[in-house]
Amino acid sequence: MGLSTISLAELEQNASSKSCYVTIGSKVYDVTPFISDHPGGGDLILEYAGKDVTAILTDEVSHMHSDAAYEILNDYHIGFLPQGHIPASVGGLLPPSPPGSPSNLSIKEVECEEDLSVPTDLVNDYKVHRFLDLNRPLFMQVWGGGFSKKFYLEQVHKPRHYKGGESAPLFGNFLEPLSCTPWYLIPIIWLPCVGYGLWEANKGFSSPAITGLFWVFGVMIWTLLEYLLHRCLFHVDEKMPDNRVFITGHFLLHGIHHYLPMDRLRLVMPPALFVMLATPFWKLAHTIFYQNWYMGTAVYCGGIFGYICYDLTHYFLHHKNLPSYYRELKKYHLRHHFADFQKGFGVTSKFWDKVFGTELIYTGSTVKKVE
Repeated sequence: MGLSTISLAELEQNASSKSCYVTIGSKVYDVTPFISDHPGGGDLILEYAGKDVTAILTDEVSHMHSDAAYEILNDYHIGFLPQGHIPASVGGLLPPSPPGSPSNLSIKEVECEEDLSVPTDLVNDYKVHRFLDLNRPLFMQVWGGGFSKKFYLEQVHKPRHYKGGESAPLFGNFLEPLSCTPWYLIPIIWLPCVGYGLWEANKGFSSPAITGLFWVFGVMIWTLLEYLLHRCLFHVDEKMPDNRVFITGHFLLHGIHHYLPMDRLRLVMPPALFVMLATPFWKLAHTIFYQNWYMGTAVYCGGIFGYICYDLTHYFLHHKNLPSYYRELKKYHLRHHFADFQKGFGVTSKFWDKVFGTELIYTGSTVKKVE
């Protein structure tokens, strides 16, 4: 069946979140299903509902879209405008051909946000790069792959997209569930712990306001810990020894997230791993505040609350439509993934990146490293 002709009146009628048409030249696209999946947030699509998007797709100041964006649009092509009714802003000209051939998308690396929505061709990716076969459990492949550190880091920081955000097999056995955590488990498990800890801490103070001040102090400490852990532990990268123990540890701790950044069940920290990482900080808090157990507990609870906010923010940056402030954070964080993984370590804020000189500065699609 041929594609239909879409009148200008019909185009104007389909300019909402319920039904969203856009055009490129004479071509009409129904992008309604893609609104919730757009990496920059659905609001950016709705801003151009019923309009021609040629200019914004090629605008370097806003964001130069990749060939993946054009391939996604092809799936939503539903018809054409009547002859002679191409919007004046386009001048009757079709947009330039996207860079690169769409046929190569199955084996090219992810280069920008739109690419994160294009599933990786699992067979071709393994044939071309000879790194990991996403059809088989990953842990033993990393452990027994004999990869050099240089090759491993090159590959693990070239993101892949596995079956629409599903989880690729990691262990392939009874350990698999321990590596997968739905985002909503984080507040369900840890918020009651924070509440109980604050209740206990409050017994040692004359006023809840004093407890609250130490709790806020703990939240502030977390923002620095978030940055330091991300930069110095998760991204030890070039500084780690070149052997399979450290390479495998790196992959399990954070490498798998950069390799499969849209994995919905490996975006927040598994509770078992969190307990292992958080226990030393419980000891540290009560060592520093050894004279007052209640003070150390209140500060620690603030830190745990900060972690909860961090983990939820991280998940939402990858998978949810967000208010304007968080849309900017989303753009910033995704550039950490596909543009420069050695910069942009802040997830909930850019503050410590600015303090320590690791801020990602970008204009449109251009990323500039701040030394």
